[in-house]
Amino acid sequence: MRLQLIILTFLLFQTSAFAQNPEISHHHKRQFRAAWMATVRNLDWPSKPGLSNRRLKKEYIKQLDQLHDLGMNAVIVQIRPSGDALYPTTLAPWSEFLSGKQGEAPANSFDPVAFMIEEAHQRSMEFHAWFNPYRGIRNYQQAMLATNHIYHQHPEWFVFYGKDAYIDPGMIPARKYLVQIIAEVVGRYDIDAVHFDDYYYPYRLKGLEFPDSLSFAQYGAGYNAESKGDWRRENVNQLVEELYDTINHLKPWVQFGISPFGVWRNKSRDARGSDTQTKQTNYDDLYGDALTWLQNGWLDYIIPQSYEYLGRDIMDYRVVARWWEENRFGINYYIGQSPYRLDDPNRGKPWVNGNEIVRQLYFNDSIPGLQGSAFFRSTTFLDNPLGLNDSIRNRFYKFPALPPVSSHDRDRDCEVKITKVEYHLKKKKMLLGLQVDNPDFARFYVLYKNSDITKPEHILLITSQTELRVKLRPDLDLSQMYITVVDRYRHESSPYKIVSP
Repeated sequence: MRLQLIILTFLLFQTSAFAQNPEISHHHKRQFRAAWMATVRNLDWPSKPGLSNRRLKKEYIKQLDQLHDLGMNAVIVQIRPSGDALYPTTLAPWSEFLSGKQGEAPANSFDPVAFMIEEAHQRSMEFHAWFNPYRGIRNYQQAMLATNHIYHQHPEWFVFYGKDAYIDPGMIPARKYLVQIIAEVVGRYDIDAVHFDDYYYPYRLKGLEFPDSLSFAQYGAGYNAESKGDWRRENVNQLVEELYDTINHLKPWVQFGISPFGVWRNKSRDARGSDTQTKQTNYDDLYGDALTWLQNGWLDYIIPQSYEYLGRDIMDYRVVARWWEENRFGINYYIGQSPYRLDDPNRGKPWVNGNEIVRQLYFNDSIPGLQGSAFFRSTTFLDNPLGLNDSIRNRFYKFPALPPVSSHDRDRDCEVKITKVEYHLKKKKMLLGLQVDNPDFARFYVLYKNSDITKPEHILLITSQTELRVKLRPDLDLSQMYITVVDRYRHESSPYKIVSP
């Protein structure tokens, strides 16, 4: 008990040091700030199946508004939770998490994904489309599959493991099908990114080997039983590479990101690994070799899921966060955090004593290459555990922030320029009308208090609208206000001075 108190006191002292250190800024002009919105099992949205379109919209807008008010600039929404889809497509059935029955479409041709993207962009938030590529059937013994589920057409692509069925990553035709699914979404919708989480090969079940002997016999030439793990990793590598190339061919401004489990490998098994002792790792059990993806530049960003607390013996948050900073190979690095664990005594005392997420956010700012966070899950902020919302809003996300530019596009010039600003004063408001030379490629507009556009505290607002209404305040000098445009690549134009009429 005494040792635990000493460790906790040390962590609190260290967190306080981060907060008081004047060399560390907690406000950033470029920072990824996102929340995952899970649809599987109706975890976050919708709250239950069978809701009306009106209720679906209302629930989503409520969460989106709250995230925006907290300073978030992105939402990661699960649109393919389990061999299904939350959008109309001939490649997969409608998700049961919408209607309660797989294959049943929403009324009046409602397209949830099109609606969610539009609402996110109206709030100057990015929409990252989250896919679970390999998970095919949940609880397959009880599942009622729609007639157009891909299992009916290609049962040979599926393997059964535990309670669920998976699309076998070793089946090359199945991989082509998965690329087709994602290419359709990229081509049809105005998304900002394609996103995967940590499910490639499933987490290992004790005493059960993943049953992929059929695909190994068909496509495993050059490998043997001892090197089967390398073959499995190569299967995932090929999907990641093909998707990165496909997305860049279709819409090069759409990013591709993955959120792996926070431990690539334990150092006890590989000198390159982290000083952790987890029972399962990405490389050895999920067959996801994130270092290969990063080293080859097949991703625009990575968000390792670092869901443990500072000081946890088997997986210290600090150790994991620093390890990814040292192994990101220049790719944008954000970190996945777990506010859903706050105030849960079953997760350990650090999740109850004080606010662990706040401690982590202070620590994050001590890592120069860490460019933001994603929080699991979105509905956690409706509960506001341990006053987390106020801490985020007032301490860390006090000012708006633009999402970081992809590491692949950092040298690109902004592809949109402001050509004219119409300016009117009406009562106690300033009315602005913007004109740009490439409106279809404009994503957001940023209004500044003055010409120094490097500081987040100078941002008045970020908007997707070309017609602006700004309430006048005594601290605003209208003759010193500037505006910029941010293109789809997230590059910002030179500031345009607003000249009074």
